[in-house]
Amino acid sequence: MAEQFKKWDAAEHLRTEEDILLYLEACIDENGSDPAYIAKALGDIARARNMSQLAKDVNVTRAGLYKALSGKGNPSFELISKVANELGLRIEFTSVTQ
Repeated sequence: MAEQFKKWDAAEHLRTEEDILLYLEACIDENGSDPAYIAKALGDIARARNMSQLAKDVNVTRAGLYKALSGKGNPSFELISKVANELGLRIEFTSVTQ
């Protein structure tokens, strides 16, 4: 019998606040300079939480939010900020030079 594989979905593993923070940290460490990568990470978190409610909270259609946070969309910084805020996250900047 051949093995069957299922596509791995990060949203299925984001159950706690700690899971979410560790996931975001890993994504930023992996490719934090790519805005689409970070938007997709926020999309994974949004799917783990409740994309429909989040879309209402940020005043965007559900389909529009899915597209914006797919990694292929081009969300505004305003939308990213609203999404992060509604997810209970804060965007911070730190110096990368030591």
